[in-house]
Amino acid sequence: MRENKFNIAVLIDGDNAQAKLIKEILEEVSKYGKATIRRIYGDWTTPQMNSWKEVINQYSFNPIQKFAYTTGKNSTDSSLIIDAMDILHSNSVDGFCIVSSDSDYTGLAKRIREEGMFVMGIGRRITPQAFVQSCEIFTFAENLGEEVEEEKKPEKSSSRQNVVAAESPKKSSHPKIDLRLIDRAFEISSDEEEEIHIAKIGASLRKIDPSFDPRTYGFRNLTDLFKSLNKYVVVRNEVNGLNYPLVKLK
Repeated sequence: MRENKFNIAVLIDGDNAQAKLIKEILEEVSKYGKATIRRIYGDWTTPQMNSWKEVINQYSFNPIQKFAYTTGKNSTDSSLIIDAMDILHSNSVDGFCIVSSDSDYTGLAKRIREEGMFVMGIGRRITPQAFVQSCEIFTFAENLGEEVEEEKKPEKSSSRQNVVAAESPKKSSHPKIDLRLIDRAFEISSDEEEEIHIAKIGASLRKIDPSFDPRTYGFRNLTDLFKSLNKYVVVRNEVNGLNYPLVKLK
């Protein structure tokens, strides 16, 4: 966790993000710092931006108007990038959060990191790996909010078919945990110590894979994920009344 004084510029590609997740996006950013600069880019004359109009005042975002001068060309990308560079050189923030699933921001993320500044990304799982890997931290939008599927009316079928359907267990939508990645992060974090702070392992996991997130695998946090693994043991570690869990091999 970073200090609250750590100021972050949140720049949202309105053409490439979901307005309904704005609250969750800000909550995710707040884990690392304070969202001081808040801007949403897009052509506000188009119906596509209507959903954003309902939230910009509620969450104190500044709408940045960019017209699409040529059919098929997105001027939002270049406008966001230019603004980001201006903010970067103004030294008014300590880091950036770029909200988009567009690979066009890969170069921007790399440039920010070259300056030694923190950069995180938020986008859908379809985001190209080039952009994901260019960020220090990348959070998938699917982990921020549950998508509600419309209930489908059951089709008419025989009673036997209904019984079979009712007995069939639902398959988990979560991918399997990458144990090789977990083991590697534990090894990097160990420094020949038997018990390792779970926060240290989490930092190592992010260094290996900026998009690593326990929520991807159906766990609320990293502690719950490690508790589910037979190979590891989570040890309670209280300091001044607070628990800073440790992890060790069985």
